[in-house]
Amino acid sequence: MSVLQTTIGRLRLKNPVICGSGEHTMTASGIRAALAAGAGAVVAKSVNESEAARRQLDKTDYALLDSAWNRLPWDFHPPPDAQLFCRSGLYQGTFDQWLDLIIALDREAIRNDSFVVPSVILSDLEQCVRHVTRIAEAGLRLVEVNIGAPHADEAARGAIVLERDAERVEQITRRVRAATALPLWIKLTGQSENVAALAEAARRGGADAVIMMGRFLGFLPDLETQAPLLGTSAAIGGPWALPLTARWIALTRKKLGPDYPLIATNGARNGRDVARFLLAGACATEMSSTIQAGGYRVISQSIAELQDYLQRCDASAAEILGRAADRLATYADQADRPGYWREFVPPEGR
Repeated sequence: MSVLQTTIGRLRLKNPVICGSGEHTMTASGIRAALAAGAGAVVAKSVNESEAARRQLDKTDYALLDSAWNRLPWDFHPPPDAQLFCRSGLYQGTFDQWLDLIIALDREAIRNDSFVVPSVILSDLEQCVRHVTRIAEAGLRLVEVNIGAPHADEAARGAIVLERDAERVEQITRRVRAATALPLWIKLTGQSENVAALAEAARRGGADAVIMMGRFLGFLPDLETQAPLLGTSAAIGGPWALPLTARWIALTRKKLGPDYPLIATNGARNGRDVARFLLAGACATEMSSTIQAGGYRVISQSIAELQDYLQRCDASAAEILGRAADRLATYADQADRPGYWREFVPPEGR
């Protein structure tokens, strides 16, 4: 068995690197490029029934920023601190066109020992259920339902929905679960005071795994124009988000137990970050912004970096899963070190 192999409930992935949904998985060529780069799975660009959501793609805008909030060139060679600030949109074709595309590409994925994952983003629940039913009838092997899209609060009314209430998350998941026996992944928002409670609600509703967590919505004034960058609020993600996501992964593992599959997203830039998420308790990681900004080679490089790390540890992905999370202590557990804080105070005059 490969040291990279991981399992997500009923599914086996050849490695924990998942190419997450985004503009880079909008087309057949993009999905094929991600498969060729070796991704354990590729999540197709999300779809729903909303015409407003389809029109939103024509209003998108994107900025790549460094850690000092300076705008970077979009040259597909971003520095390690790059972060994506953007308005995004959904697939613009019909659902039938999208489904035909996914069916054909998933057949190709089987030959690559991989998966192409259909992703439905919530707008109207009953229409979402009908789409999931069609996906199952088409012979696809799993489905992701995204109920945590960061753009929902800013998008046109009825375009997409963001769920922050645990009771609603359970109701939605239960309704979708009743419509299909497919492995069901529920993607959750990070814009909640208790992401672990949302994950618990999704599990109660019948989700096979949860994806944690969607990007945050931010607002950035531009110092030169003194106007909002991109003119609006926008979704923001970058390497700074990794500790936030990892914390919720670890807390959710503690709450739900080590056997419930958690998938990380938001913050991973490379294979070492995928390893960090494994240690936090995530059996796989969806990488999206970093692939959109850095190209599909990010996938193959991340797999190679992860494999190198595991070989140096003389361990497999499965063996390190949750190691750090299971050692997570509280402040109260720490030994007293009176006066230690003084070492971290600047000397007078500096």
